[in-house]
Amino acid sequence: MTNFISRISRRHVLAFTAALLFATTFSGPSFAAAAKPKVGIIGAGRMGGSVGTALAKAGYQVMFSSRKPEELKDLVAAAGPNAQAGTVEQAAAFGDIAITVVPYSAMPEIAKQVGPVLARKPLLLDISNPSPQRDGAEGEKALQEGPAEYLTKLMPGVKIVRGFNSIGFGKIPNPVLPNGGKLGVAMVGEDAKAIEIATTLARDIGFDPVVIGPLSLGKYLYRPSTYFNGTQSADEIRAIGKTVGK
Repeated sequence: MTNFISRISRRHVLAFTAALLFATTFSGPSFAAAAKPKVGIIGAGRMGGSVGTALAKAGYQVMFSSRKPEELKDLVAAAGPNAQAGTVEQAAAFGDIAITVVPYSAMPEIAKQVGPVLARKPLLLDISNPSPQRDGAEGEKALQEGPAEYLTKLMPGVKIVRGFNSIGFGKIPNPVLPNGGKLGVAMVGEDAKAIEIATTLARDIGFDPVVIGPLSLGKYLYRPSTYFNGTQSADEIRAIGKTVGK
């Protein structure tokens, strides 16, 4: 009987010790910070800068990128201690996930530089919008094929979610509707994990994300859009989403 009680006591002690170790190791701010994926942002213009800054202020480690990262000092300083700058290759390697915010005329070069790296990420959030006037033949091709389909051909295996495409950069720091509600953001995607990560990012910076369907609907998100104007609630986006592509 004494040995049996002793064994039970030892088991209780071991279980308590294990629970205490788990709580000590995986609770508190350090775990919360580690749980957030690092974000490599390819493109550091007004939209890329706004989204990256919002993510950095929400506790994400962010690397902005450009051909001349030394010119991003002011952006990094404004984004705070969670932000840094690097080249496109460095940002792609740095991020657990990636965000593209560049003209579509630059996509073929990006595919050559970091396409295989991006294809290994669980998410590529594409905020870019094709524009034939700005991007020439590549923009026209992306519109005809659909932006997501175009990127998938350029970078096979990439797990794309399109989102924020109809949102103006000025809305990123303060995504609030006139009635005080959260601003909705339409998203499209097909990979479940990629969608989960993308919607979490959106929520963490104050938006109310709505996945309206598969990647083929991504061509309806860009500005100016017949459907989405960047000032709608999540409920309005859900209602509109039922008609898109029908």
